Amino acid sequence: MTTDYRQHHIQFITGKLAAPIVQKTVQQVAQNLGFAFSIDVLPITVAALMSPRWLKRHLVPHPDATMIMVPGHLSSCADELKDITEIPIVVGPREIRELPWFLAKQQPADFQYGEFDIEILAEINHANRLAIDDVVAQAEILRDAGADVIDLGDTPGEPWPDLACQVKELIDRGYRVSIDSFEGDHVRTAVEAGASLVLSVNSTNRQAAVDWGCEVVVIPDRPEDVTSFYESIDFLAARDVPFRADPILEPIGCGFAASLRRYFSTRDRYPRLPMLMGIGNLTELTDVDSAGVNVLLLGICQELAISSVLTTQVINWARTSVRECDIARRLVRFACHHQIPPKHVDPRLVMLRDPRLTQPDAEEIEQLAASIRDRNVRIVVADGNIHALCAGYRFSATDPFEVMRQLLDSPVGPHISAAHAFYLGAEMSKAEMAIQLGKQYRQDEELQWGYLTRAQSHRRL
Repeated sequence: MTTDYRQHHIQFITGKLAAPIVQKTVQQVAQNLGFAFSIDVLPITVAALMSPRWLKRHLVPHPDATMIMVPGHLSSCADELKDITEIPIVVGPREIRELPWFLAKQQPADFQYGEFDIEILAEINHANRLAIDDVVAQAEILRDAGADVIDLGDTPGEPWPDLACQVKELIDRGYRVSIDSFEGDHVRTAVEAGASLVLSVNSTNRQAAVDWGCEVVVIPDRPEDVTSFYESIDFLAARDVPFRADPILEPIGCGFAASLRRYFSTRDRYPRLPMLMGIGNLTELTDVDSAGVNVLLLGICQELAISSVLTTQVINWARTSVRECDIARRLVRFACHHQIPPKHVDPRLVMLRDPRLTQPDAEEIEQLAASIRDRNVRIVVADGNIHALCAGYRFSATDPFEVMRQLLDSPVGPHISAAHAFYLGAEMSKAEMAIQLGKQYRQDEELQWGYLTRAQSHRRL
């Protein structure tokens, strides 16, 4: 629910180093949103070193405070903050400059993010060449990533002696299984073992599909041959064979735009027909990271009521396609349901660059440098430069090696141990990467890679 901050007096908790920028930012935001505030600078230099236990000893609630906002690094221990005071404690953003977005964020009253309409079929390629244990291991990875159906694909012309055992083992473990083959013997074996869906059917095998007793995916004889596609649809419908229709998505340069038009035409011709889109022809066959492609294709599926997608994750740049589709189907469902763009809803697929950057200006860097009284090196990124600050010294350059050279050649150099030099090198490498990619850099914190971000323990040396 949306909070009306005009009804609150917010007490902001910070440390000595961050106090000037907290004061400046809060004052600006309070003017815009109309709330009262106070800033409590506690006896600690770096706010990120606060713990709930330490906070309980030092926090004194302001007499007018109706809400207390603590630094964002405390989000991992929010439950421990409840016993500190009766006044509600809110964990703020990790970067104080993000406060305007943090406070202004609005959510619809019926916000129910996470629902989805699209089913994910994830293919295990060349399953006929795999041992049963390998198939099960891959299926587990795919299901954990969000797959609803495990699609077993064959290698045309090769035998598949373990097919029945593979299907039965997966079904016994609670998986839904489809068979991806035009080999009649493979299809019959899989269906008899319990496979519930066959990919694919066209004029060459549609007569056999009548006897399989399961759902099938109908496709054209050739991608551009819509006549054969419609004939197979009508053939199966007349014989009460359950099916989904897939007009076949083609790669860019090989009829991609025309194939998209066929999905629209099919939906216009059959408004309530279940449909499937095989998206691997774009994700696997395009030199581009797959996440954005998956979001776009699932957005098309959502708007056309295409209720299932078939994906693979073979080539390295598409190795996480199932997980991307799982996130994307929730994102596009929310956008279409609320009729809003899928922006500032779920940032997990913003991986290469960050949603926004907040960096100190020259004045703030000067204030920070003047406030430091110890030899611990603070690293800041601003204006495309890496800045290293410690008591009485400030070094900056675009090249981390140059910043390190300045540090080591200065009077600070003799006090830098080998371990600390390693730590600074790692941090500056991270800072350089942040500059190159347009990511937010914060010392001692991992760069954010969307849902791929790995939580790391504190590593300051």
